Amino acid sequence: MSATAAPSSPHVMNTYGRLPIALSHGQGCRVWDTEGRAYLDGLGGIAVNTLGHNHPELVPALQDQISKLIHSSNYYHVPGQEQLAAKLTELSGLTNAFFCCTGLEANEAALKLARKFGHDKGIERPEIVVYEAAFHGRSIATLSATGNPKVQQGFGPLVEGFIRVPLNDFDALKKATEGNPNVVAVFFETIQGEGGINPMRWEYLRQVRQLCDERDWLMMIDEVQCGMGRTGKWFAHQWAGIKPDVMPLAKGLGSGVPIGAVVAGPRAAHIFGPGNHGTTFGGNPLAMRAGIETIRIMEEQKLLENAATVGSHLKAALEREFAGLPGVKEIRGQGLMLGIELDRPCGVILNRACDAGLLLSVTADSVIRLVPPLILSMAEADEIVAILAPLVKAFLAEPQP
Repeated sequence: MSATAAPSSPHVMNTYGRLPIALSHGQGCRVWDTEGRAYLDGLGGIAVNTLGHNHPELVPALQDQISKLIHSSNYYHVPGQEQLAAKLTELSGLTNAFFCCTGLEANEAALKLARKFGHDKGIERPEIVVYEAAFHGRSIATLSATGNPKVQQGFGPLVEGFIRVPLNDFDALKKATEGNPNVVAVFFETIQGEGGINPMRWEYLRQVRQLCDERDWLMMIDEVQCGMGRTGKWFAHQWAGIKPDVMPLAKGLGSGVPIGAVVAGPRAAHIFGPGNHGTTFGGNPLAMRAGIETIRIMEEQKLLENAATVGSHLKAALEREFAGLPGVKEIRGQGLMLGIELDRPCGVILNRACDAGLLLSVTADSVIRLVPPLILSMAEADEIVAILAPLVKAFLAEPQP
């Protein structure tokens, strides 16, 4: 089926511009649609399917858990929460974790933490620094923290209490907050995902960490998309040698099972008390098993090293293929989180790649995003380039409207 027009879905709310395929099953880094056609998965469910599809160790573990207990309630202790929290704090160097179901929920919890942190210090109207081109979710609060007017349109009035600054400009950050006693936190993605694969510079991160320490602000790093080994370290900010006070996680943590987490350090770990925050589904036994097994398999199969090595190979291959090509502005990112920025909107690449047997996404209008499973092999990376490069070159050769 050619990816040109979406099939009708009369009973499903029209919230997604879908490609006209339905996937039925997968194996490793490949998926098949209901017509039997195969695709190389360069999107990984948008950085979710860490272990690819039908992983031979993950699937039996989840089947085992389903046969025992899927959901109980947070009225009771959930042993898997203790186990996964211990592992996440070990990997991050932080101290405590709260579990929810999505990245949006994790970011919402972070915003609540920051506000209560301020109120506990006697600040009546706490303010949080956020960034241009950021994306933190689609609830009213996380939408307000997001830096994309297009996705905010039609949902005002937005939540107040945010100060927006440009990326990687420390002087702008200081100027925007100078003399403001209401600032309580700085909130950002180490590498912006939906905003176009825009990395924070390591030196900038170190400067922000120092400023937060000096001014008693929370440093809150949204690692929902760039965390969980995607860049070759467990969390992307670790490349800068810093620790946040609050770190929302989701996406790749459960390899496809819905899961979110907020991991906090000493400055933020004890802000919430019983009754301050909660969730029905968060931290249920199935999600916890998915997180525990995902991390175990990542460690055993050295998937951080694989993400770094194969990601470096893929980026170098793309750079060689597009070197000097007019229309390719930049190839950005780290590990298996890469973006190819073109000088024009390129949404049609999404459909054309699908027709050619490659799943990817286009974000920020003109950035081709690759966030494949972390099990991607060198040969599969070369296959991505072999499919994608001719499509991009043909697209850029077309006359612009």
